[in-house]
Parts: sequence; structure tokens; C-alpha cells
Amino acid sequence: MNESLSRWTREITPHRRLCLAADMEEYSRLDTRSQSTVQSDLVRLLDEAAALTGLNRDAWARQPQGDQEFAVLPEATREVAVLGPFVRHLVARLGALNARPATPRVRLRLAVDTGIVADAALGHAGPAPVAVARYVNAPQLKAVLAALPPADLAVIVSDRLYQDVVRLGHPDLDQTQYAQVHVRVKDFGGYGWIHVPGHAPDEVHRSLADTSGPMPSPDGPAPTRTAPSQYAPHGVNVGHDLSGSLTIGLPVAPPAAGHGRAL
Repeated sequence: MNESLSRWTREITPHRRLCLAADMEEYSRLDTRSQSTVQSDLVRLLDEAAALTGLNRDAWARQPQGDQEFAVLPEATREVAVLGPFVRHLVARLGALNARPATPRVRLRLAVDTGIVADAALGHAGPAPVAVARYVNAPQLKAVLAALPPADLAVIVSDRLYQDVVRLGHPDLDQTQYAQVHVRVKDFGGYGWIHVPGHAPDEVHRSLADTSGPMPSPDGPAPTRTAPSQYAPHGVNVGHDLSGSLTIGLPVAPPAAGHGRAL
């Protein structure tokens, strides 16, 4: 075997991992002191929610990014535990924090996906880290929080997580509480499913009615379960606008826009 290829195999072997990004809403409007406070709050909230769920945060590969934390979770992490109990504990901790008088309110957008991840010089490479970075900045996710002021948290999961985990009927997850959207951010396009704890899907649908882009036409080619549910033609370092030469996923074209009603 070629020596350089052997070294790449040893050092950059990709694994299928669960990826998560938590981003604070309206962070830039805060002054420096308040920004420092809510950064500490975000770390503590994630720590507490993980501990209550039985997840070991020390084993997470974490990339703090000011108002956001991106994390790659251990291979043995159960997706149901993250999408169910972790999300519920995070909502509860957010509610307790925001009930305190004279403290900056923390509202979060949370994105979760699973897929191939490889360690890289500036963090992580692969389709899942890129997808999570795009999902957490989805216009629909921001629109939901803007339209539902009482909500402290809005969650978006990838289509593959929804299809493979949420729809299995686990008692910790209710598939009827998710609203499907089609996300387009930069060079990324893919389906996602939004869940706002404490708010019915009808509320989510109404908040998205005038803000979502059109869903791909139902008259177009039907997707197959073997095809990736998102595309991104170039490798991207999460948290930075650096494009690399690493190709992730298959070089598929973006879905064609249709004329159906968007969710």
C-alpha cells in the first residue's frame, strides 16, 4: 500500500457519528458583559442536560464558537436519548434559567444529524458536520423562534434521523410533533424536520407558511433511500467560511424548486 495512503487511513479514518450544534438567538445584540454571561450559560445548560440524560459530555468532541457549540458525540451514543430526554432536559433547564429576574434570556436553535465524520486539521470533515452547520442556520428554524416568542428552543433533525429514528415509534419520540421543511443554505440543500417543544405542529406550520422556500416538486423524480438526503459539493470547516477540496457525499444536483405549498 502507498505510504501516504496508509498514513491517511490511520489518521483520517471516518466514522459514523452523531453531530449536534446549539446556537443562541440574537446573541449579537448583547453587550460584551452579557455575551460572556450567556456563553457560560450555554455551556452549563448543555452540561446539565447531558448529565440528566446520562450522557458523558467529557467524551464529546466539542468546538466552541462564541454563540454556538458544535459537538461530535461518541459512536455509542443513542440517537433516541439525544432527540428525546436530552432535548426535554434542555428545555427544562432553559426555562429555569430564563425565569430568573434581570438575566439575559437564552433561546436556542438546535440541529442534529448523523453521518460520516473524520477528524481534520481545523476540526471535523464530512457530510454530517456540514449538514448540521447548515441546518442550525436554516431560515425556517429562525422563523419559528421569531414567530413563537414563548419558545426557548427550536430543534431541527435531518431527514435521515427522522426516517431512521423518529419514525420507529419509540415512546420518547412523537413523529407527529415534527414539521417537514426543505432547507437551502449556501451550497447546501436538504430536508429537515422541525420540532418546537411545548408547541403543536400546527403552530410551527403557521409560522413557516410565509417564510419557507418552495418544496421540491412532487412531479420530479422520487428520491430513493439509498440517495443522500442533502448535498454539499465541497468540504467545509464547521464554524468558518473555508471551502476545501474534500468532496463529501455524492455530487448530486440540488432539488428542483416546485410550485407546491411550502411547510
